[in-house]
Amino acid sequence: MTAMAREGERVLTRDGLINLAGVGVRFDASGVLHWPDEGLMVVSDLHFEKGSSFGVRGRFVPPYDTRATLAALGEAMARLQPARVVALGDSFHDKTAEARLTPADLATLAGLVASVDWIWVAGNHDPVPPAGVGGRQLEELAVGPLLLRHEPRRGRAVGEVAGHLHPAAKVGRGRAVRRRAFISDGTRVILPAFGAYTGGLNVLDAAYAGLFEKSRLIAWMLSDGRVYPVRGAELVRD
Repeated sequence: MTAMAREGERVLTRDGLINLAGVGVRFDASGVLHWPDEGLMVVSDLHFEKGSSFGVRGRFVPPYDTRATLAALGEAMARLQPARVVALGDSFHDKTAEARLTPADLATLAGLVASVDWIWVAGNHDPVPPAGVGGRQLEELAVGPLLLRHEPRRGRAVGEVAGHLHPAAKVGRGRAVRRRAFISDGTRVILPAFGAYTGGLNVLDAAYAGLFEKSRLIAWMLSDGRVYPVRGAELVRD
């Protein structure tokens, strides 16, 4: 058994769930966090209409990222069947993103939002979400021992579930592998960015300094429809 597998088993609770601040959650291979006992699904950094924002500035890229993100989001919701979805901020890439949504994408998004208790957490890109897509807006949300917010706070924050940093992890030398990842020490977690055009910041970057207990740090890397737990000691910088 590899060290990676042993470390993954050490933090698993019964039924294959991960012990996060005392509750059992799943770091899903799609990039969402699922808390089955609460019927809760958490997604971060959707960045709808990021592609079209480049076009506004004269940098033309294929403007289909929103459609791809919505398809992936719909698949995760259909599979996990949450009663509540919390979008952890930066759901829209900028303040005018709603106006650039195609009618079809807007209808798809509104349908997903209407199907559950949907909460938009304010982000730095979208402090106030568009009014025309439904859902509720909050600065942060407490659910049991977990506190859901967009940007992680410095220092110890037991139960914090955040996004913003777009974590990615890298392993190996030479033929290295770099993937989006959940990053956690069992007390708090930062979710990977979900949007189709979102990049990733290496979890060894200085932006993460002081957020996690190094000896317990695990990057849960997403690859090929699976989640691979990797100890912090095995990670490498870009």
